[in-house]
Amino acid sequence: MKTPDFYDRMPSIVTIDPLANLLGSVEDGCMEYRYVDAVKLCGHSCPTVAGAWQVTCAALARLYPDDTPRRGEIRVELREALTDGVAGVIASVAGLVTGAANAGGFKGLGGRYGRKDLLHFDVPMSGDIRFTRLDTQQAAEFVRGESSVPRP
Repeated sequence: MKTPDFYDRMPSIVTIDPLANLLGSVEDGCMEYRYVDAVKLCGHSCPTVAGAWQVTCAALARLYPDDTPRRGEIRVELREALTDGVAGVIASVAGLVTGAANAGGFKGLGGRYGRKDLLHFDVPMSGDIRFTRLDTQQAAEFVRGESSVPRP
């Protein structure tokens, strides 16, 4: 698949997914996501997809400065309602990497590994999106830039 060169310049994100480890999906539960994965999920690349990727990278770097992020153990909250603007696209990208899902998400096995209800919309906050580690409750909140992007 031929993609634009800048896809490869976007940082990749490595996570440990305890559920993937349990099920033998990947060795040691180690999963690497690349920007092209977000493009495939959304079906396109645009400023919203790229911005969601970059904010997810920044949030995980801030929350896990000396450790690998743990997929399925991060709550994602957005100020916008699901039906507003591009909230759904942003949530899709963040959910891909973090495993956070809304009410329709994976319910878990034996009371563990659930991703259901880790993604919330219409949450009062000063920023636009917040990522929270479930183990420490440490959060990283971001404001989306609204500047225009020049056409190539």
